[in-house]
Amino acid sequence: MISVEEAQARILALKEPVETERVALNKAAGRWAAEDVVALRTQPARDLSAMDGYAIRFADGAGPWTIIGESAAGKQFVGSVGAGQAVRIFTGAVVPDGADTVIIQENIARDGDVITVSGDAPQKMGQNVRRAGGDFGAGTIVVPKGAQLHARHIALAAMAGHGDIAVRRKLRVAIVSTGDELVPPGQSCAEDQIPSSNGVMLATMLRGMPVELSEFPAVADDLDSLTQLFRELSGHDIIVTTGGASVGDHDLIVPALEAAGGEIVFWKIAMRPGKPVIAGRMGQAVALGLPGNPVSAFVTAMLYLQPLIAKLSGAADPLPGRLTAKTGVDLPANGPRTDHLRAKLADGALTPVGVNDSAMLAALSEANALIIRPADVGFTPANSEVPYYPLHRSDVSG
Repeated sequence: MISVEEAQARILALKEPVETERVALNKAAGRWAAEDVVALRTQPARDLSAMDGYAIRFADGAGPWTIIGESAAGKQFVGSVGAGQAVRIFTGAVVPDGADTVIIQENIARDGDVITVSGDAPQKMGQNVRRAGGDFGAGTIVVPKGAQLHARHIALAAMAGHGDIAVRRKLRVAIVSTGDELVPPGQSCAEDQIPSSNGVMLATMLRGMPVELSEFPAVADDLDSLTQLFRELSGHDIIVTTGGASVGDHDLIVPALEAAGGEIVFWKIAMRPGKPVIAGRMGQAVALGLPGNPVSAFVTAMLYLQPLIAKLSGAADPLPGRLTAKTGVDLPANGPRTDHLRAKLADGALTPVGVNDSAMLAALSEANALIIRPADVGFTPANSEVPYYPLHRSDVSG
């Protein structure tokens, strides 16, 4: 068995990021920038007023000033401000040539076209002025290559002069659940059957990512059927299966993948839950065989499938981020596999929840964190700092 870290590295190395395309900014949410976004303009392009008031020359001291015009956002004053002159100005308006300071309107007394200071005078030149280029200058990298594009990045790209952005194309991902015991969600089950939950769970985890999903009804444990399906799906970018990844007589993912002409790169990871993970290639697709137990499928999808999609989509840092918090209880020593304990983070402390069984979904639903217990780590007393993964970012990506 290999470690979680080695498995992640080897899976991410199976395929390079896919081709680049340009999409409109309003279609770019959740994608990753395929190249640096460079500002095409300076913001602000000119000195702007930060307040409603009067634009003056600081050297004029306490005034008085004669008003010679008005500058509003989108309608700047045309002309220059000289000694003893002022321009009525509004927030966001261009500061006229010759002026260098804005007095807020609350500190001014006005008599016709003449104003004087009635409150606090400006204490320094440039007060209440947003300087040209104060946000960014033309030629500046405003969004770096590999950054995931959220609303704030898209707004910045728009302000920098862009109407579209370079991203990687959407990935074609096939989700296949396997097992004779599976029935579609919502249908009645015999005693030896269970609802098929993995497919809808994985589809939900990927829904916010830049993917085009192909979802299939549960496939029976039949070698010929699985072999044919692998061949049919070889044009996808990723084929992800759940179930059939272990070593029993009905675990057919490995023989089916090999029979279809695929390649097994590695099999089994020193982790819990999720030991029987298969990674390989099938045509141009990366093939990931995840365990059938739903908690195992969830954890391995979070650690391997979502990062793979992020990497192929151009993410600079595709792996899930770890945080640390204090454990609210003593944690026993761990064995030779990295463990991921379902836990609840509340009031700054992590407490394991439910039974640590890979088939028990209720505890996973209650949890909002996975405590990471490294292989062979010793007894950990309460109030010790431990690493964990937050779960709220894994349930619906993006």
